[in-house]
Amino acid sequence: MAKKLDLERILSKQGFGTRKQCRIMIINEEITVNGEMCDDPDTELSLENLKFTVKNEPWDYREKSYLMLHKPSNYECSHKTQHHPTIYSLLPHPLVERGVQCIGRLDEDTTGLILISDDGQFIHKMSSPKHKVPKVYEVTCKHPVLQANIHALLNGIKLVDEDQTIAALAVEQVSEHVIHMTLAEGKYHQVKRMIAAISNRVEGLKRIQIGELKLPDNLAVGEWRWLSANDMARLSPS
Repeated sequence: MAKKLDLERILSKQGFGTRKQCRIMIINEEITVNGEMCDDPDTELSLENLKFTVKNEPWDYREKSYLMLHKPSNYECSHKTQHHPTIYSLLPHPLVERGVQCIGRLDEDTTGLILISDDGQFIHKMSSPKHKVPKVYEVTCKHPVLQANIHALLNGIKLVDEDQTIAALAVEQVSEHVIHMTLAEGKYHQVKRMIAAISNRVEGLKRIQIGELKLPDNLAVGEWRWLSANDMARLSPS
């Protein structure tokens, strides 16, 4: 049997405010459910395939939130920022109210694919070093990248404050100054430190893939979208 909840609780769980605030919106006829206006906060509804609008904005009921964002430069992956706007300002307010968190932060000057969720198990699975989910970065370097540099990145580099050498899983040369580098770890400033260790410098850094999930060409900088079932399958660690 499909789970049911009253409309007031549903809206509150979805991040639209306290139960009192949601009750007022319902009584004020600001909510429609599956295409019909509903002004009774105590109406019990099945959560399966539930569609509703809040002040004419359409929403689907989602037990948990799973989304991707194309992070712009000069945004911080934190709710409490220091010098730049937060990436959470790019999301609808109800999602922020639900307590979504980014999975693996990117530096403020790094762009590209970032995953966001309020599912603690999913966040742990995607971020735990045990699962070693690969991530691919497009790295633009100041100086030309030589074949010897690529061999060094693949064979392992000793970084300051690290006990063991760190190696890239794969390195693909895109152009004289651009490589695609695949990593399984997520150490502090790892890409920049590895490139510095080969006597080069990162001029531009963009994450273009997590697991088998690539940053879509049609997702503009600063935009977000829900993860589809196919997206989720591409993220499942083996």
